[in-house]
Amino acid sequence: MPPRCRLYLIAPDRFDLGVFPRALSAALNAGDAASFLLRLEGAGDDAVRRAARDLIPMAHAHDVAFLIANRPHLAAELGADGVHLDKADADIAAARRLIGPDRILGVSGHHSRHAAIEAAELGADYVALAADPDLIAWWDDLMVVPSVAMGDVTLAGCAALAEAGADFIAAGAAVWDYPAGPADAVRDFNAAIAKVAPG
Repeated sequence: MPPRCRLYLIAPDRFDLGVFPRALSAALNAGDAASFLLRLEGAGDDAVRRAARDLIPMAHAHDVAFLIANRPHLAAELGADGVHLDKADADIAAARRLIGPDRILGVSGHHSRHAAIEAAELGADYVALAADPDLIAWWDDLMVVPSVAMGDVTLAGCAALAEAGADFIAAGAAVWDYPAGPADAVRDFNAAIAKVAPG
C-alpha cells in the first residue's frame, strides 16, 4: 500500500525531449508517484502535443495520472488524465466543460485561503496550496477536497507537509536536480513521507 500522502511530480518548465524521458523513466521506476504535471509554459500547443504524446504512455505504464497545465483543450484532445489550472483568473467552469466530468481538474489556490475555498466550491478535484505546513493543516481540518502542497518543496521540508495533512506533495526541481539523480530523489521523498504518513 502506498502512503496516504503521495508524490506529485512536476516537469521542468523547459526540457529537451531527447533527454528528459530518461530522467522521467528513472523517477517512475524508482517508487510511488500519483501524478505527473506537464507545464511547458511559454511553449506553443504543438510543443506540448509532442511532449505529451511521448510522455503520456510512460506515465500510464506506471499507473501515474498525466496532467497538463492550463490547457484544458489539450488535455481533452490528447487523452491526458486531467488539467491543472494555476492562473488566478482561470475559468474553472469552462475547463470542466472542456475536459468533461471524468477527468481530473486541479486548481492552485497558492497562498489565498479564499481562492482555495472558491476553487473547491466550483468543483476542483484537488486544490494546490503553497507549501506551508500551517496552511496545509488549516485546509486538512476544514475541507474534504484533497490538497497538493506545491511550490519550493524540498526533501527536508516534505515530512512536515505530510504530517500537516497534505494529500500530495508536488516536487519538481527537487527531483530533477537532485544530486544523486531523480531515481534516488523519488526513493528519498517516499521514504521521508512514509515515516510520518504511512499507508
